[in-house]
Amino acid sequence: MIRIVPKPTDTPGDNSTGAVIRELRREGVAFSLLDLDTIDPLASPITGDTIWVCGMKQDIHQFECLDVLSMENNVVNSPDAIATCASKVKTTALLLKSGIPSPETLFTASRPLAEEFLARHGGVVSKPVYGYDGIDVRMVSSPGDLRDAPYYLQEYVENDRDYRVFVIEGRAVGAICRRSPHLTHNIHQGGIGTPVEIDPAMQEIAAGAAEAVGADYCGVDLLPLNGGYTVLEVNGTPNWHCMAAPIPSLMARYLIGKEQESRR
Repeated sequence: MIRIVPKPTDTPGDNSTGAVIRELRREGVAFSLLDLDTIDPLASPITGDTIWVCGMKQDIHQFECLDVLSMENNVVNSPDAIATCASKVKTTALLLKSGIPSPETLFTASRPLAEEFLARHGGVVSKPVYGYDGIDVRMVSSPGDLRDAPYYLQEYVENDRDYRVFVIEGRAVGAICRRSPHLTHNIHQGGIGTPVEIDPAMQEIAAGAAEAVGADYCGVDLLPLNGGYTVLEVNGTPNWHCMAAPIPSLMARYLIGKEQESRR
């Protein structure tokens, strides 16, 4: 059985869960929805299933619930991968360890270190450690712009666009270029997405980022830099707005394959 944890931010006009469900129905595959808030994983009868986490709340119960369920089920993405992608700090650490290009980053509770980093770069980007949809991503140009610790600060890579690359099992299957007049080009912050071809450099760095964080599938956000790309972050429960590739169909087939593997 394929069990689906719906994305809590789905809306009638932006329904990632529903798009994949339609493809599963087209394939005649059995599935059920799983509400993590209504079960006790310590006494759950769910075993041997494929659990797809389209999205989840960032709270202790849901993370712990998935972690326990993963002991007897195949959870996609794994709880470890979802937790890693939810943390910009852990993601950055794994990218650096794997030699994946990423903007210079500082994570500290020390204001003097933050001010020193800011002075060296002349302006940096501040991001929440646990964030999504480009919310509260902002430029910091002076010490007075710094808020309370801890500080997650990245060098500002001048750009007029970024790229979201959708990766499934190490293969980039779709990509868009996102543009906006703002610091962040996220679609939820007013960015406009246009499908683009996946070039070899994009495939290599996106696949490397997915492997670094241990994600079976993910959205990798890139900035163009020096003829190549640098990784901003990796999303373990990604949307696929504006992509020309049939992502819902690809995800449905991927889940069907995972379920078949678990039954062998």
